[in-house]
Amino acid sequence: MLLNGIFPPITTPFYPDGNVYFKKLESNVERYSRTPVSGIVVLGSTGESIMLSDHERRDVFKTVRESAAPDKVLIAGTGVESAVETLRLTEHAATLDYDVAMIRTPHFYRKQMQPANLLAFYRTVADSSALPVLIYNVPPYTGYDMPAELIIELAEHANIVGMKESNGDVEKVRRIIAATRHIKRSVTVTETFAAVTPRMLAAANAQPQNGGGELVTIGGPPESKPAPSSSAVTVVGRMKTRTKEVGFQVLVGAAHKLHPSLEAGACGGVLAFADPAPTACYEIYAAWKEGDAELARLKQDRITAATQRIGSELGIPALKYAMDFNGYFGGSARLPLLPPTGDVKAEIERLMADIRN
Repeated sequence: MLLNGIFPPITTPFYPDGNVYFKKLESNVERYSRTPVSGIVVLGSTGESIMLSDHERRDVFKTVRESAAPDKVLIAGTGVESAVETLRLTEHAATLDYDVAMIRTPHFYRKQMQPANLLAFYRTVADSSALPVLIYNVPPYTGYDMPAELIIELAEHANIVGMKESNGDVEKVRRIIAATRHIKRSVTVTETFAAVTPRMLAAANAQPQNGGGELVTIGGPPESKPAPSSSAVTVVGRMKTRTKEVGFQVLVGAAHKLHPSLEAGACGGVLAFADPAPTACYEIYAAWKEGDAELARLKQDRITAATQRIGSELGIPALKYAMDFNGYFGGSARLPLLPPTGDVKAEIERLMADIRN
């Protein structure tokens, strides 16, 4: 699975009484589906997953799956404290046709979270998971920072395709990328090298083939039938696909360091600030992808102060207010998280004034 680009880790909307507001969740997902983001992360830290019951998590997964555009990669946050429960929730996400399971580091029994424990946890989950696994390291919330050496060792597992690194350490990203450069995996992509999800292929298979399924080389004669390669296109239903070689894919979680992280080898970001400002985050990635470092730096500078203050310091209630300010539905967080004060709201509005969608 190709994981390049920007992925908003969407929030979970609530009614004032604290119940999940599914209609607003549908509306937000439909709107994100019309932006240039590569996919959507459901029930990450920003989704207040730890605040939800198991039943609510399953209903949120179902609602997002039914609301998202088929060309968006769906990443399910299925990590809980035990391997058994993580696998159960991952299996549920797989039955809903999610594409990847993002699994945070267990942390409650922090003193026991030694390398042997984490190796056993992730290998057990990856061995049995019906979905490719994305390691999720989020020290600001867990208080546990997964060592680079441990990540590098786990990267060898065939079903661990990458990670979300949210500690904001660009040099750590660079080190992980350098140490895993030998890992090469073939993934299916579109003719223009965008991600292909199982949902997209299923939809394509349901379409009339029109002689599809045959490999052809771009620019080559119709009668040529080369072996599959990154330069060959195959037609599945009405979709043209090819293969692409990728390594261990690192997505970062610190929006204020997106550009330097991309320069260090990251392939994109799962950015909380993309919840209120997906296009502003995407513009950094697009400029970098096009080789325009100066434009990428300017786009990065545009959001740095806002994402540091709103995302890193003020947290989920502030992000939700920024979403309200930018036309999405943010609403309230669940207690014990409190809504921003009037002064904080005014500060958020000032920070977001030039980052409107």
